[in-house]
Amino acid sequence: MEDKGHIIVTGGVGYIGSHTVVELLACGYIPIILDSLENSDPVILKGIKKITGITPIFHKVNICSIDAMKESLRDYRNIKGIIHFAAYKAVGESTSEPLKYYKNNVGGVMEILQLMKELKIPNLIFSSSCTVYGQPDTLPVNEQAPIKPAESPYGRTKQMCEDIIHDFVVANNEFRSVSLRYFNPVGAHSSALIGELPQGIPNNLVPFITQTAYGIRKELMVFGSDYDTTDGSCIRDYIHVVDLAKAHITAMDRLITESNKEKFEIFNLGTGRGSSVLEMITAFKEVNKVPLPFIITNRRPGDIEQVWSDTKHANEELGWKAEKGIKEMLQSAWEWEKYYRQNILVEA
Repeated sequence: MEDKGHIIVTGGVGYIGSHTVVELLACGYIPIILDSLENSDPVILKGIKKITGITPIFHKVNICSIDAMKESLRDYRNIKGIIHFAAYKAVGESTSEPLKYYKNNVGGVMEILQLMKELKIPNLIFSSSCTVYGQPDTLPVNEQAPIKPAESPYGRTKQMCEDIIHDFVVANNEFRSVSLRYFNPVGAHSSALIGELPQGIPNNLVPFITQTAYGIRKELMVFGSDYDTTDGSCIRDYIHVVDLAKAHITAMDRLITESNKEKFEIFNLGTGRGSSVLEMITAFKEVNKVPLPFIITNRRPGDIEQVWSDTKHANEELGWKAEKGIKEMLQSAWEWEKYYRQNILVEA
């Protein structure tokens, strides 16, 4: 296969990052993973190797240190771009520790942009989020929706980072960027060799579901049943992580071939369909034939009531579309949970 050059992947041992590394390798790119391992586990590197047959390039480094990144990259000459995942992402934690989030998420982006400038790396894919929309006035939400006050410091860091990246590429002709606004990534690779691996108590719904189903957690907590939705629980647009990972390859190809129409482009990545928390619980039990105890508790600070995407721009302009449904998402997540508990932890 043709060597398409190196792509830096910050946070490449993390959930979305690791799946994107697999897709990069499948498409002929050579990913260089930069990850501090603060919120990820090196066992995922073994999973990537088992899936691809390739030992991924990995450097343990904090992206908030440009000197550390430059030292890690000094032997690479053909770096085509950066896919930047490395960031803190827990909405609840961000409300209690905002400075931690601003320092790492916003400060980290500024270091990445400085790295691009010094090493002359022309292309950046930024891992953004639908949280930049806040609670949108109309649904589904498209890329022209106004950026409203975020519901959490985490959401504000994503808004700030997009503004900073926009200003940077506009001021420097040699750089281009795409911001991918994710909705809710779930699921795992079909091999069950990599998947979402939260540290401690999960902040996201699906790993909390799978850990509860496996018996790691006593019961699943549903945060709020009094929202103005069909069943009172929050509604989100859940997207399979492999579909999401493939969008990064499409976006990087777009930048490398200079097919982008603007210096800074934005695309929503979702399925265009909203599912409630209670609907996800029901679907998980039906698909995997396992019980799932849960309780209704108070609303969680920073949570948006309902949001799902208008995917037309990504479908037509980026040439990407989500292909996997809720069944595949929840089946693959459960297979990964079982594999991790029965194989990886046993080996460890």
